Amino acid sequence: MRKFCFFEGKKKVLGDLLLGVVVLLFLMPDWAAAQKEVKVLTGWHHHKGASFSLYEQLTGIACGQLAQREAETGRLQSLGDWQQRQLTIRETLEEIVGPFPAKTALNARVMRTIKKEGYQVEQIVFESQPRFYVTASLYLPAGLKQQAPAVIYCSGHNATGYRSEVYQRVILNLVKKRFVVLAFDPVGQGERLEYYDPATGQSTVGGPTKEHSVAGAQAFIAGSSQARYMIWDGIRAVDYLLTRKEVDPARIGITGRSGGGTQSAYIAALDERIYAAAPECYITNFKRLLQSIGPQDAEQNLFHGIARGIDHPDFLAVRAPKPALVITTTNDFFSLQGARETARQVERIYAAYGQSGNFSQTEDYGGHESTRKNREAMYAFFQQHLQNPGYAGEEEVLLLTEEELRVTATGQVATALQSETVFSLNRQESAKWQEKLQEGRKNPDTHLPAALRSARQLSGYQEPPEPEEPVFAGNIKGEGYMVEKYFVAGEGGYGLPYWLYVPEKTNHKALVFIHPAGKEADSSRLVLLRRLAEAGYTVLAPDLPGTGETQPAGYSGDSFIGGVWYNLWYASVLTGRSLAGIRTGDLVRLVRLLERNPGIAEIAAVAEGSMSPVLLHAAAFYPSISRVALISPLVSYHSVVDSRYYAPEFIPNCVAGALKGYDLPDLAATLAPRPLLMIDVKDGTNQVAGQPQLDRELAVVKTSYRLKGVESRLQVLHADREKQLEQFVFDWLRRE
Repeated sequence: MRKFCFFEGKKKVLGDLLLGVVVLLFLMPDWAAAQKEVKVLTGWHHHKGASFSLYEQLTGIACGQLAQREAETGRLQSLGDWQQRQLTIRETLEEIVGPFPAKTALNARVMRTIKKEGYQVEQIVFESQPRFYVTASLYLPAGLKQQAPAVIYCSGHNATGYRSEVYQRVILNLVKKRFVVLAFDPVGQGERLEYYDPATGQSTVGGPTKEHSVAGAQAFIAGSSQARYMIWDGIRAVDYLLTRKEVDPARIGITGRSGGGTQSAYIAALDERIYAAAPECYITNFKRLLQSIGPQDAEQNLFHGIARGIDHPDFLAVRAPKPALVITTTNDFFSLQGARETARQVERIYAAYGQSGNFSQTEDYGGHESTRKNREAMYAFFQQHLQNPGYAGEEEVLLLTEEELRVTATGQVATALQSETVFSLNRQESAKWQEKLQEGRKNPDTHLPAALRSARQLSGYQEPPEPEEPVFAGNIKGEGYMVEKYFVAGEGGYGLPYWLYVPEKTNHKALVFIHPAGKEADSSRLVLLRRLAEAGYTVLAPDLPGTGETQPAGYSGDSFIGGVWYNLWYASVLTGRSLAGIRTGDLVRLVRLLERNPGIAEIAAVAEGSMSPVLLHAAAFYPSISRVALISPLVSYHSVVDSRYYAPEFIPNCVAGALKGYDLPDLAATLAPRPLLMIDVKDGTNQVAGQPQLDRELAVVKTSYRLKGVESRLQVLHADREKQLEQFVFDWLRRE
């Protein structure tokens, strides 16, 4: 069974160490000075934070968007103003989270019943979507004479779901206080592991945050989200409760801690049947979240959420004046400062309704944890607002065993029921978008311009202004050329470092080379750049944002997968931008710098591996790039979404929502009649794509070149060795 490799980050550290030796071999005789000399930003105090420059840029964009939202909400005064705001929030949430699927039969089954003193537990499976099984436990107090209030309990990021000790304590106390409780497993947790390995009994990708993010990234590319699937599970959980004669449909509450706080906030915001909501250890605001720990795993981010004016207060304000309690701790990693700021804003709408007593915030000393004081505040909250008075203090409970709380025969829906997964459902949905793209490609004259417009909009690309004057930072002498070190202000004013190979005898042609590792690339590529310079080409090799000297360091987030910081990508998704779009803008900025040189008549560009989407966007948007070569490029975004175990390194330069409007082959098709070379095209798993896949995915590219009568300018080749690859590049540069 294939697994993600979680040692790639360590491999890269080793690679970086070897890189210093490589650079010495090809550029410098003085080994002692190498580490300092090959860097561009070293010695510039103003750029000591280069490794966080991309994150700071995204945070700056987000804070600007949030400031605009604050200005708009600050002007709200009357109840009518707030009600209009609620309507806007509701419509926006439904748009960026949905559309939800049609409601289908729950096909709920009680797998078995556990009788305990004072209550019983029914172990239940229902289908939130066809064959998408949700495992749950329904706790029923003994001796119910009439309909009782119910509380839905959402689990945080615990591998066992609601079976953990801290969650059981809350659930069983609510049951003792005569609440019906429905606790269900989120996808990727409990009995719903989506990457389950029967041989080990563990997930093949890691814990819950990785279970969510591996599939969640694919959902974003398809224009959906992990949140959509998880919220829908919660909405169907409400549907199930309403089928039970024991439950009063007018008295339904929801709570959960951490990731369960996220779910309870989302579900309550989107399902009006939930009367009282008490999210715990989650609510803050995006400003403080981005300033502190950063975006969390996939389901805690909504597609273009911040860009569309959504912040944490909106999850609460949209449901006013229904009762809400925000449960917080002083030392939680979800900023309490943000929670207090959110509470102050939400208090305004409850005051406008004349229902200030329906909203409150409780806080206690503690970390990211559930404290007794906070639990008792939550019990009292539900007792008051779900009209179920009684003792609010916490009582001793006897926890159930893992076996008692097992729902399915095998303990996993993957093996017991062969359940659908977020991956499989999203793949089915993305296939529909792929069919739509294929249909549009039959008419390239209308499809390709539309795809180009979609690419600009969805990638968040911004045409760069005239670049500032670059700053010279030193040089390195080579045989027949000089490597000059520069940096120039990128989109956010951060330093964008690059090497400029200046040949002694120029052929008046320039080439931009971008690599996932940045300008220092690897040994074979440094040899290629050296030989290009020796042949008379001016070569610019940059560290695009997040690579090389600007690679994020010192933080990896809760979704660090295969050496890739998914959390950084999520920040771009929240802001409606993309890492690919930002890098595209900076790449065009560098091309414009080359255009200033009167001695350069033509500018070509080469990209390798996961950087190929950046070059495709840049060349499609900026025709001054006269020819394009892609070494080991990703064949399409669709191939990532279509691969259960895709290569994580492709995610940073994927564009959220892309498949609804375009894919990489569409960008490649717009390049005709410019020469385009593709060597060793890769599928979503980073394996060389087979001919059937190439024929299928690249058909639109071949058609475009054929219709323009320049079929010979499109080359799709396989290189058996590095020397052959180098020859392909030189032949492509000379091709008319």
